[in-house]
Amino acid sequence: MGAIRSAEGGPLRRTARGAGRVLRAPFRVAARGVRRATHAHGAGESGLGKLIELHAVNSAGDVLITIALASTVFFSVPTDQARGRVALYLAVTMAPFVFLAPVIGPLLDRVPHGRRAAMASAMLARALLALMMSGAVATGGLELYPAALGVLVASKAYGVVRSAVVPRLLPPRIALVKANSRVTLGGLLATGLAAPLGAGLHQLGPQWPLYGACVVFAFGTYLSFSLPPKVDSAKGEARARLTAPEARRRGRAKAPGLRTVGASVLHGLQANGALRMLSGFLTFFLAFLLRVHPVGGLGPAASLGVVAVAAGTGNALGTAMAALLRSRGPEKMIALVLSVTLGTTVVAAALFGAFMVVVVAAVAGISQALGKQSLDSLIQRDVPEQVRTSAFARSETLLQMCWVVGGAIGILLPLNGAVGMSVAAAFLALGVATAVRGLLAAARRGSPHPRVA
Repeated sequence: MGAIRSAEGGPLRRTARGAGRVLRAPFRVAARGVRRATHAHGAGESGLGKLIELHAVNSAGDVLITIALASTVFFSVPTDQARGRVALYLAVTMAPFVFLAPVIGPLLDRVPHGRRAAMASAMLARALLALMMSGAVATGGLELYPAALGVLVASKAYGVVRSAVVPRLLPPRIALVKANSRVTLGGLLATGLAAPLGAGLHQLGPQWPLYGACVVFAFGTYLSFSLPPKVDSAKGEARARLTAPEARRRGRAKAPGLRTVGASVLHGLQANGALRMLSGFLTFFLAFLLRVHPVGGLGPAASLGVVAVAAGTGNALGTAMAALLRSRGPEKMIALVLSVTLGTTVVAAALFGAFMVVVVAAVAGISQALGKQSLDSLIQRDVPEQVRTSAFARSETLLQMCWVVGGAIGILLPLNGAVGMSVAAAFLALGVATAVRGLLAAARRGSPHPRVA
């Protein structure tokens, strides 16, 4: 009898193992393909590949939380009530964040030896907050909003630390702008994959995307500690200062900041601030506008989907273009994309319609990606290494604040497309007036520091 069972069980076990190998094969092939892409050109040896994978996990978790919040705050109620809920969301989450954001960069700048722990803490905090929000997301109770603020702060803290970490993980054959492009593209691809997953989980119940986010961020907590130990090294680093060298010599400078990094970086920050304001503005303004006035005869959800795809495609295209262009003429590139975005927005205000909405979203995505990568290139080129990490952290904090301000403007405006695009054109024109001339003048003078990337 034992021989018979062995004869019968052996083939069954072999068949089960064979079936398991067949089922696992596509995932193994996909995993090997992802690993080859993220670890190419020395990124695996330097640790950059692991950061790309960590950022992909971060982006996937963020989009799952976004889907859960959007379904509760925005889509589940009529438009008038949705505006009230989003206004409440801004008041309870975004407004405090305006005050918290300036603290994030300097606070994290004081703990350079704990960057892996800081990234892991940001991941773990969002995992726990997602679990807490799952109980309130169905009812939209007030307890949802403080948790959303915590998620936002943790997400931005991760972004600040990530910007400071990238220079530490640069392979010899990859310049910073290309490394940042790889990290960003990894996040965009993960967002595209996680969005339909989140929509599918939402069909099971409004809390299910949050359960998924909890699992994703828990995995991100583990990945954070897999980064190389040199991420926590602060050897040779110092903090950037806010005032000019002459003021420091006279003993008046105390607060840390970015004004010592050179005219190119400062004007690049001004230009990118205007572009980041446009991103926040379009996120909120178009969300409500398209709900009331859908594009091309589509429904509100489909209209938002079309615009989101246009913006995401533009962002991916801009990131890819930045990687190809590398660091050639970053001042001119920032001036160009800001001017083109202003021109597009002016045309959209004059000829507002479904087509121009899609065009503005795509151009904004391209411009934000190219502008940010060019700013990274300027910091890498012009900022001395001992303060470069600090400059990355502080610039990211300033840009996040600009996004919040743009979003607040978008929620306060009446739902009139021409008026909205006119307001967007106005703050972009302010960005052009304050930044473009200085960028072009700096490009003609040349960089104050030797090119390092």
